[in-house]
Amino acid sequence: MAIKSLSIRIDEEMLDKLHQVADYEGRSANSQILYLIRKCVEEFEKEHKPSGK
Repeated sequence: MAIKSLSIRIDEEMLDKLHQVADYEGRSANSQILYLIRKCVEEFEKEHKPSGK
C-alpha cells in the first residue's frame, strides 16, 4: 500500500486544540488525524456496505 500525502487548511485555534488532544492521547497530530479518519470509516462501514476498495 502506497502512502499518500494530503494537505488541509485548518485555523490556528483548531490546530492548537488538535495538538492538545493528540498530546493527551500520546499521539502526534498526524497519528491523531489518521486515528480519527479510521474511526470515522469504521463507523460508516458499520452502517453501510463496505465498498471493497
